[in-house]
Amino acid sequence: MPPILNRYTTPFITGLFLVSTVSGLALFFHIGPSGFHGMHEWLSLLLILPFVLHLWKNWRPLLGYLKHRPMLVALAASTVAGAVFLIPTGQESAGGPPQLVFAHRLLDNPVAELAPLLDLSPEALTARLAAEGVTLADPATPVAEAIRTSGLPERQVLAAMLAR
Repeated sequence: MPPILNRYTTPFITGLFLVSTVSGLALFFHIGPSGFHGMHEWLSLLLILPFVLHLWKNWRPLLGYLKHRPMLVALAASTVAGAVFLIPTGQESAGGPPQLVFAHRLLDNPVAELAPLLDLSPEALTARLAAEGVTLADPATPVAEAIRTSGLPERQVLAAMLAR
């Protein structure tokens, strides 16, 4: 391994792990700025690089660890702990953050019911949707269905609906 990588691998693992820990705790307890989400995802992905370099640097000692029970127990326990979160619970999921669930429920309504919430007439909202490329064949069609049919990203259509 080149000397510069050798010198910086462990410090980067430490720094990125600390960032991942702080942002992960903030996300878990729903505190802090919204930037913690992107920080946690991206910098945790970046943590993979120094981790792989660390494995490369310490490959022989790692092989020694794999021959003993504690490493196998730790790896098995970690795998089981992760798998527990993938087991279906039989309950319907919440559907994501409350604000997104709320937005999706609103979009399950036709234009005539949604337009007044946006201080628009049904005709004006229909025109905004059409200008964005969302066609309503029937006024009773839920807006969410029309967005899906259009193939446009929901975020893009919502932005057009809310434009002032």
